[in-house]
Amino acid sequence: MFFYGFDRYFAVLVVPALIFSMAMQLVVKGAYRKQSRVSNARHMTGAQAALAVLRHYNIHDVRIENVPGKLNDHYDPRAKVIRLSEGVFNTASVAAVGIAAHEAGHAAQHAARYVPIRVRNAILPACNIGSSLGLPLVFIGFALSFDFLVTLGLLLFALIVVFQLVTLPVEFNASKRALQVIESEDLLDGSDYKGARQVLRAAAMTYVAALVVSVANLLRFALRFGRRR
Repeated sequence: MFFYGFDRYFAVLVVPALIFSMAMQLVVKGAYRKQSRVSNARHMTGAQAALAVLRHYNIHDVRIENVPGKLNDHYDPRAKVIRLSEGVFNTASVAAVGIAAHEAGHAAQHAARYVPIRVRNAILPACNIGSSLGLPLVFIGFALSFDFLVTLGLLLFALIVVFQLVTLPVEFNASKRALQVIESEDLLDGSDYKGARQVLRAAAMTYVAALVVSVANLLRFALRFGRRR
């Protein structure tokens, strides 16, 4: 039975992936905490940085809003709104500028019809189904010894891996766009620029970690299923 006994695939594949993921979470929180305490020499707030990136790309139909919370900054392409958390919107820290510019980088991607983000949006509905039904079908299939359900569940779960894989170039490119504008528009000086880059690189690694965890789980279930067969 799948639910009993020592799962060596979990120990060998998933546990290291989870440790890596937790380590990346600590890294990004540490980088954010450090750079959020550093006031940038330009006295530029996150909202001002996001606006500067939008202007650089000649984007005038995207709003910038302040929302409650922490590290929940995002760009909503349907509403055309960049939502910045309280610690980013009105804060003139190095971290605030980097994070806000990154979100504006996503707005620039949508305006330019950047291919990876279009692919990600196209597969999102199917990935939502995979996220909801993939693992439940795997567990039910294992419990009932119903191979078809296990296979279907694995295929649905694989969609999550594909989505996370496509997300990587989207996130890295948004940071690249942000840093290019920060440098070309002189939004931050040398040391502050390095700090913003540190925050964005750390944040990008959390997406890598999420992909590693999903791949590890997919391999775990696939190997257990193949072994039983």
